[in-house]
Amino acid sequence: MPLIGYARVSTEDQTPLPQSQALKCAGCAEIHEEQASGGNRARPVLARVLERISKGDTLVVVRIDRLARSLSHLLEVIERLEAKGAFFRSLTDPIDTSSPQGKFTLQVLGAAAEFERALIRERTKAGLSSARSKGRIGGNPGLRARDPAALRKVRLARQDGYMERLNETAQDWVPHVRRLRPDMAWEDVLRIINGPLPYERQWTQSRLLRAVNAYVRDGFLPETVLGRAGRRDTDDRLPAIVAGIKGANPEITLKEICNRLEKMRERTPRGRTSWQPSSVKMLLERAERLGLLG
Repeated sequence: MPLIGYARVSTEDQTPLPQSQALKCAGCAEIHEEQASGGNRARPVLARVLERISKGDTLVVVRIDRLARSLSHLLEVIERLEAKGAFFRSLTDPIDTSSPQGKFTLQVLGAAAEFERALIRERTKAGLSSARSKGRIGGNPGLRARDPAALRKVRLARQDGYMERLNETAQDWVPHVRRLRPDMAWEDVLRIINGPLPYERQWTQSRLLRAVNAYVRDGFLPETVLGRAGRRDTDDRLPAIVAGIKGANPEITLKEICNRLEKMRERTPRGRTSWQPSSVKMLLERAERLGLLG
């Protein structure tokens, strides 16, 4: 069972060497190092690792906090791994999802997180009920009076919250949009984005367009991505899609591209549902001739 190590440090003056050595001693033949804040979920190295990991692999870290700083993020990563048939192991924590004990520990963590959310909800309800019984009306007085300054403040706060949520998922869609638009139609871009994602994290076209518009408005994406897609010959569509998948991960194998295309329910040039590496290789060669591989 291949072991894939992930080591993270927060600042440039720290070194991931001790973590990498511990991961190597644990049997990790492949180790990925990253310098990034633990609170940042949009880490490019971690995103590539989660993208490339396959069935039967195990993602290994020295400690849980090297992977995630919150229980919600940890559970999210483990859910992504489980969707691919992969596992997670922490060397210094009792979590190894390939073992019954590790799965039990994970279930306990999940139950604790849900219990904490339930307590917060109940305390909030009790507080509001107590305030109403004492004649206090909840909410912002400025909003009740429709004060323009208060309304603007709430609107900006909502925008900030929306952008923060988008930033947490930016690794899933921004690189594809930046690279594929406006050369490729939105529906094909959407299929490429959703290919590696579990069902519960997949995008709809309207939601993706809203996110792209927000990033263009704030200058994170160029306005050109919103341009009208040019007409493409039907015969060029599959080479463009394969080139898009390859461009997102230049080290992806032909077999992995086959799996992605099957998950996207793309049919082969001959109309079959099962893909072979030779067909993908042919399409990649054609994409290169068309100048679709940068």
